[in-house]
Amino acid sequence: MKPSITAIIIAKDEAEMIGACLDTLQWCDEQLVIDDASRDETASVASKRGARVVSFSHSSFARKRTEALKYVSTGWVVYIDADERVTPPLAKEILLAIELGHESALTIKRDNIFYGSHLQFGGWGSDSVTRVFRRSALSTWHGDVHESPVFTGGQRTLTTPLIHLSHRDTISGLKKTIAWTPMEAEALYQSGALPVTVWTLLRKGAMEFFRRVIQQGGYKDGQVGVIEGVVQAINRVLVYIQVWERQQNPSIAERYKEMEKSIVSEWKKGL
Repeated sequence: MKPSITAIIIAKDEAEMIGACLDTLQWCDEQLVIDDASRDETASVASKRGARVVSFSHSSFARKRTEALKYVSTGWVVYIDADERVTPPLAKEILLAIELGHESALTIKRDNIFYGSHLQFGGWGSDSVTRVFRRSALSTWHGDVHESPVFTGGQRTLTTPLIHLSHRDTISGLKKTIAWTPMEAEALYQSGALPVTVWTLLRKGAMEFFRRVIQQGGYKDGQVGVIEGVVQAINRVLVYIQVWERQQNPSIAERYKEMEKSIVSEWKKGL
């Protein structure tokens, strides 16, 4: 009997991208979209493409990926992000692997497209994600920032890449920064990060740029590779600025409240 598979897409405000994503997943028996409180037409676009849409909002990506499993009735699942695209060769390789293979999970290499260019250096050329699972073998996901699957059985890596259309422009990149950096900052803060100073910010940004552009050869991708190195350095600095915010005592929020109270007190005294 031919195995069945459900495509799972976790989406928030992805009306622009999710339609084309679902178009590349019609080879799956079902398409399930977990809509994380989108304020645009994500749910409507997905429904018109024939996907089942479930509303579920949570700050943890691992929690959302786990929640999706409640609605799966097929023998296999494949997780795809709204800005990722499955090509026909990859779809064929996945279907062949789940029909003839004995593994419980499949890892897929990713071709990362940033600012319209395929980056092969700066740490992006070796990127891979484990996204296809035998449903009975996958129990949960853990980790709020870089979530990981918990499953039993073996796994293998496919040869055909998944296309990742990331950083389509600066604004879309900033949206990802807004989504991810607070979670990473919170994890660092909870782990007991040392007090953040101006030197910490300068050092972290410089180290990230050096690692991406020089050590991992991002300069070989040309101007785009260097620009992406700058973006990653900025993201690193923003993470540590948010760690610094959390380390303030009294908190920044408390300081603003005291300022508000002082202003109200002045008004009570009259003009």
